[in-house]
Amino acid sequence: MQEKLSIVPTPVGNLEDMTYRAVRVLQEADIILAEDTRTSSVLLKHYNISAELKSHHKFNEHRSIEYIKEKLLSGKKIALISDAGTPGISDPGFLLVRECVNAGIEVETLPGATACIPAIVNSGLPCDRFCFEGFLPVKKGRQSRLEKLSIETRTMIFYESPHRLQKTLSQMSEFFGNDRQACVAREISKLHEDYKRFTLGELSKYYENNEAKGEIVIIVAGLDKQSAKEIEKINRKNR
Repeated sequence: MQEKLSIVPTPVGNLEDMTYRAVRVLQEADIILAEDTRTSSVLLKHYNISAELKSHHKFNEHRSIEYIKEKLLSGKKIALISDAGTPGISDPGFLLVRECVNAGIEVETLPGATACIPAIVNSGLPCDRFCFEGFLPVKKGRQSRLEKLSIETRTMIFYESPHRLQKTLSQMSEFFGNDRQACVAREISKLHEDYKRFTLGELSKYYENNEAKGEIVIIVAGLDKQSAKEIEKINRKNR
């Protein structure tokens, strides 16, 4: 059989969100690459998966790619998972996939869990057209990114950590406007799943007094088309 790398999504919360196909692929794998082996071992034990588990994360992925390619070319079945969701989406995976593609190794990516899609659908904001921004830069380039996105007309999706949430909402209020509609989705598919749907200004004030915990997705409405047209007119005049 031709060598093949399998990209396997794992639940972002509820363990029942695994697909039958994902469980089968992991059960058939010789090696499973995991972002955090301690976290992934809980999932694998739940589904009686006993493949060899190896670490593959952002701090070692450059060093481990050649080893993985050698194992694949020797006939080993290898699957890549992350702590939660689909590998490659704000998680390690892109570099390995690119190198396998360049080496002529087949890559299959299973459909499955990811936090951004249920977050935007459940936000109540338009989801026919959207852009995924992932994590904003922590320092360098953060303000320039927000400034560019201030005229984005599509709904925007961001990932954020709990300790930076209030600061991020405050900055978004500054660049996008206090009245811009937004939603903070927290702990998707988990026991304490929660959605807060207000304006950016209201959300910023709310999280000044309420501690945020868990995995967080921020969904922000795009700039309305009329405002976008007015800004474009001003920009054309200034050119």
